[in-house]
Amino acid sequence: MSDYHPLSATRVVVGVSGSLGGSTALARAAAEARRRGAELWPVLAWEPPEGDLAGRRFPATTAMVPQWERLAHEQLLEALREVFGTADTGLPGQALVVRGAPGRALVRIADREDDVLVIGTGQRGRLRRALWPSVSRYCLAHATCPVLAVPPSPLESALASVHRRNVWRLRLDTGRLAREFETVPPEA
Repeated sequence: MSDYHPLSATRVVVGVSGSLGGSTALARAAAEARRRGAELWPVLAWEPPEGDLAGRRFPATTAMVPQWERLAHEQLLEALREVFGTADTGLPGQALVVRGAPGRALVRIADREDDVLVIGTGQRGRLRRALWPSVSRYCLAHATCPVLAVPPSPLESALASVHRRNVWRLRLDTGRLAREFETVPPEA
């Protein structure tokens, strides 16, 4: 990726999480960047496991920050390899690892009106919605540029269904499962 980034270049900023939904969003962002002739900026935002507040209350945890940051860099590189086969996207732009809440970090980086922010919407059940804030909702509410919210892959939904059935030790209807996988459209 190029180190030179003119301020006038259109950027497609994408949140990367290392999840299947994040991979879907990254692939869609790359296609969008190619279509627009824009730079691709994959961004992985991270916070200490107990949050920044815990780091201020327990200074001993600050010794772990370099290790957590290294792990975040490795996670970003792995996500790029998973989607592109290499750590290079083949597009101009810059891959970033930033410390902070994902929604705030993405909105802060995608701060130009000609930017496009791409986010995965993920699978969100009631419990998850109650316990963890939604990055996609934050970005949709606070971004000053257009936001492309990429829904989860149908394959992700089918895999989540299989996982739930396994957790609850419910019988799998393999015929129904095969029909579901046949209807999954190929990723663009």
